[in-house]
Amino acid sequence: MLKKRDLNDVPVLFDLMIHPEVYPYVREKCDTVDEFYFKTKKLIESEESGEIVTRTILDDFQQPVGTISLFDVEGSAGFLATWLGQPFFGKGYSKTSKEEFFDELFTETTIDTVYLKIRKENIRSRKSTTKLPYTSFANESHKHVYNQINENAEIYDLFVVEKDHYLALKQFTEIPVSQAKEEGYVG
Repeated sequence: MLKKRDLNDVPVLFDLMIHPEVYPYVREKCDTVDEFYFKTKKLIESEESGEIVTRTILDDFQQPVGTISLFDVEGSAGFLATWLGQPFFGKGYSKTSKEEFFDELFTETTIDTVYLKIRKENIRSRKSTTKLPYTSFANESHKHVYNQINENAEIYDLFVVEKDHYLALKQFTEIPVSQAKEEGYVG
């Protein structure tokens, strides 16, 4: 589950963010809780002015476990940045938060394309991303973006989620099996 960013979540999120398995991969790094308050306030203001979309990821008990955001929005495209606290790795929060976020982006905004740039050495994120049926490896298909994010050194792989592909796949996977059989989608 997602909710709009809230300054009340800062202490919990900060403690999760500074874990050594999380911190190196966080886009908006902060060394102190005060700095994290300041950056979170700026992110909330940036969303209010339409520059970004940012949410807090919640667990089953409505407690913050990470964040998911769309940054560097240009036209109908932007870059996804997401992180989860280490105790929540492997529990399905990455997949469900991305799907809820994409549902919002692709049905309530003008976003058509979401890029995911992932450090080549970030095995956990690469593995998580390749499991998602709606992501495509985009180093070649979106070469201009790939070259842009690797301008100084080749450190990122590029993945993409396209609105039409995501919504079509979602619609197809939500068809009950009996209906899919009747319509000839499955044997």
